[in-house]
Amino acid sequence: MISFAAWSMLGRRRLETPLKGRSVLVTRPEHQAAELVLPLRGLGAEVFVLPAIDIAPPLDLDSFDRALSNLSGYDWVVLTSVNGVEAVRARMEALGIPLSALSSPKVAVIGPATGAAFASAFRTADAMPGEYVSEAIADALGDVRGLRILLARADLARKELAEILTAAGAIVDEVTAYRIVSPQHSSHPLPNSCPDAITLTSSAAARGTERALTERGFGRWMRESALICIGPITAATVEELGYRPAAVATEYTMRGLTRALVDYFGVAAHV
Repeated sequence: MISFAAWSMLGRRRLETPLKGRSVLVTRPEHQAAELVLPLRGLGAEVFVLPAIDIAPPLDLDSFDRALSNLSGYDWVVLTSVNGVEAVRARMEALGIPLSALSSPKVAVIGPATGAAFASAFRTADAMPGEYVSEAIADALGDVRGLRILLARADLARKELAEILTAAGAIVDEVTAYRIVSPQHSSHPLPNSCPDAITLTSSAAARGTERALTERGFGRWMRESALICIGPITAATVEELGYRPAAVATEYTMRGLTRALVDYFGVAAHV
């Protein structure tokens, strides 16, 4: 017979590795995948990586360069992703613009990950909305009538934020800081069978995942796997593509996505 101590140890191990026996496909860009892969492996999951999108510089840098060269002319700079922060930092460095140039305008970020990236590269941001979606930034900025605002974002970024700010009386310059592109062929091995779950961290990732799996002959996985979405906007895109989100994170971060995945499989755990 198994002892009580052994049963207790087994119970603790199950709580510590709630995803043991589950296979998860991570679709983040290659350079960002580890932020999700490592926690999931730590929770016991068998993790596979299929980068669905990649990040590239703008084809035309003129508008981006002009904006960065005139940062003092803006009242607010809005950054809605970690990739946007890195694009701004790298381009300022390439142009020889001191990072202190972002001390003059106020800066708003979309969430804690973007805020941490901005703080690491520059300084603490001035505003962050309580809900980590771009439209909520408009509320965080307050009265923007007559203010000049720079949105440095992806080429595929949704237009709602610019429209809301313009309607509120702001003068908005929306420039492409980076492009979302299809990645080169991935060398990562894929599972031999349909994974238990696929994590989707943006609308672009959802579309890219469908494309990448279809190209490899695994399009059915989008219907057979549990699609775990980082937030409602990503979930809405999944539905537009004709699929059903299995779970949607309530905190739109990698931590929130991990928690949603654990909760979906019905195991209580602190993540």
